[in-house]
Amino acid sequence: MNAMATMASGQAGSLQSLGGGTRASGRHGEKAAFLDTVGGLRLCKANSVRLTDVGLPVSLSRNRKLEVRAGAGNTYGTVFRVTTFGESHGGGVGCIIDGCPPRLPLSEEDMQIDLDRRRPGQSRITTPRSETDTCKILSGVGNGLTLGTPIAVTVPNTDQRGGDYSEISVAYRPSHADATYDFKYGVRAIQGGGRSSARETIGRVAAGAVAKKLLKMKAGTEVLAYVSRVHGVEVPEGLIDHDSLTLEQIENNIVRCPNEEHAQKMIDAIDAVRVKGDSVGGVVTCIARNVPKGLGSPVFDKLEAELAKAVMSLPATKGFEIGSGFAGSLQRGSEHNDEFYVDEHNNVRTRTNRSGGVQGGISNGEMIVLRIAFKPTSTITQKQKTVTRDKQETELRARGRHDPCVVPRAVPMVEAMVALVLADALLQHYAQCQILPMDPVLQGNELPKDVRHATLAEQAALYSEH
Repeated sequence: MNAMATMASGQAGSLQSLGGGTRASGRHGEKAAFLDTVGGLRLCKANSVRLTDVGLPVSLSRNRKLEVRAGAGNTYGTVFRVTTFGESHGGGVGCIIDGCPPRLPLSEEDMQIDLDRRRPGQSRITTPRSETDTCKILSGVGNGLTLGTPIAVTVPNTDQRGGDYSEISVAYRPSHADATYDFKYGVRAIQGGGRSSARETIGRVAAGAVAKKLLKMKAGTEVLAYVSRVHGVEVPEGLIDHDSLTLEQIENNIVRCPNEEHAQKMIDAIDAVRVKGDSVGGVVTCIARNVPKGLGSPVFDKLEAELAKAVMSLPATKGFEIGSGFAGSLQRGSEHNDEFYVDEHNNVRTRTNRSGGVQGGISNGEMIVLRIAFKPTSTITQKQKTVTRDKQETELRARGRHDPCVVPRAVPMVEAMVALVLADALLQHYAQCQILPMDPVLQGNELPKDVRHATLAEQAALYSEH
């Protein structure tokens, strides 16, 4: 929801701080909008002070109306835009996908595959909440193809137990968002944690499935993630072959680790804390193969910056690495640099991939490799010290159904966010860099035809033949 102050002035407007509020005015003192401390709007007269002085985003539209906007953090993307909605114990959750190209084959089954991987109650090491998470597409798809219009997807909530949250209606769960939501909004959805619940990620996973399909069809790009660490059990670097890794290998066990020996140790570690009412964290590794060169932009919109923002917006995330990550800081430049060479197909490649597929904020065509750290689930059934909403110290033993470790179900969430970043970057790249004829040497389409769609020139040549 955007907060907007609009002024019908013929000149650029301004804001001035006035005892508990901020006001906007035109250069000649016309009527302006006054933003008071509770967010309301009323009309007043004001002097001229620049809006930008108080750090508010401002735009002047063609009809000369000044707009002040404040984001609410529910939308991600520039061209391929996704807005999620719903709370854990509300009527349902879902998303609206805007900017998806038309004519992409799409069905509810495409989304359901990843939603089933994310859903609760799938094994003993996940929350026992029983939800089918069956999705329904309400708009944006006709006769099996996207229409280029907003795609609305909903998933109903069917297994709510609001009574499990009576204790946290008065006391804050340590390290949970209960307290900070109160600090910010002065009100919160108590049952299930509202928007801070991982149930919000259903919309992301549904949208991510669309992004995955777009990336696969257009560029041959694949996004896969797996659990590489649970608590003290870690898969040694290099043990998983990222070039040959498959979804079937990842889904072969309930912890989603493609190495069976380490997978069993991870399951045992989760079981050990689960029976004690405790929790553990872990790490998810994500790879993106066949990523086109040139995705991302310099400076503020670097590809790794967008990836970091996207995956760190997931619940319980605490760390992000790409390529060599923090370990790279221990190396010399002569050790860390990825040397270039020309392969047998005349493509510029790197002999190593310590950059993780991104250099200067732009994809270089190598595999993108990143790792995301997740903290232990904050809601545990062990007794903990906390305070109440009226600032009284107390003890809390939380109830409800919660994951003893979030990383097994976080795997499709990470894949979804990475896919959303890459799909958005791909569309932006086409819009900026492929409108005019490309340099055939520097920007040639290097993917083989069996893993990508035909280029516009190839399509044009095909049509001309017929």
